[in-house]
Amino acid sequence: MPLEIGSVVEGKVTGITKFGAFVELPDGKTGMVHISEVAATYVKEITDFVSPNQVVRVKIIAVTPEGKINLSMKRVDENPDRSAAPRRPRQARKPYSPAPRHTGPGSDAAFRRSEPQSFEEMMSRFKQASDDKMSDLKRNFDSKRGSAPHNRGRGRS
Repeated sequence: MPLEIGSVVEGKVTGITKFGAFVELPDGKTGMVHISEVAATYVKEITDFVSPNQVVRVKIIAVTPEGKINLSMKRVDENPDRSAAPRRPRQARKPYSPAPRHTGPGSDAAFRRSEPQSFEEMMSRFKQASDDKMSDLKRNFDSKRGSAPHNRGRGRS
């Protein structure tokens, strides 16, 4: 029987590591169930869920070009039509928009209210608003330092 992605088969656990369990499939090949695919809950110790020689049902979720077979125990009972089920729409959230800090002619608020402009006009307004903000930041930063930057670090003459 060829291995098909999505098919559910029974196999025997042949080995357990800290990252998963190896399962021998009916055709004699071995696949691996990664620890994240063992159960729908957090799995700290895989031995809490499986033991050597235990027969488990697994779903084939991938076959790599090198022949490695990826298995899942938690997806065995997954509903195949789950993706087609109608979903409840999310409630629309109001987008975050902080109050504009500046309301003058070069401000963002004035920029948003205005009619369509050429690229050059938009860039000019953006540059003016940016320069205004940078000078505000510099003034605020300098006032917190307590001294002018050109006097700092120099000895008295």
